[in-house]
Amino acid sequence: MEKMTSSTITKSYLISAPIEKVWQALVDPTIIHQWSDAPAKMTETVGGEFELWDGDITGTNTTVEKPNRLVQEWQSGDWDKPSSVSILLQPTDDHTEVSLVQTGHPESEQKDLEEGWDSYYFGAIEKYFEAKP
Repeated sequence: MEKMTSSTITKSYLISAPIEKVWQALVDPTIIHQWSDAPAKMTETVGGEFELWDGDITGTNTTVEKPNRLVQEWQSGDWDKPSSVSILLQPTDDHTEVSLVQTGHPESEQKDLEEGWDSYYFGAIEKYFEAKP
């Protein structure tokens, strides 16, 4: 079992899409499949369970305030308990500011998780919207 610590990741992103579209990219399994290139299960209901990247990440929605706030418990691999992921969305002109905070993950995975958010999660969402006409 991977020991959990008090690690924290704080990130912010500016995505070239309106808040409603960014929200859909977080909660619509069809759109998640398009940007992640992997099957996804997701809901936008409190207590809804999800799977990303073919079940590499699983979890539960704990707070859903459409289209501004999504809080989830994330579980990966052999973590002894889930981490908490909080995503806040704020509209700015024709963009959306995203604030991400992840806490309670294994310290040994800090660097990989940070790169994952940048490359495979919000980086992929940014590319998805850049490719859209």
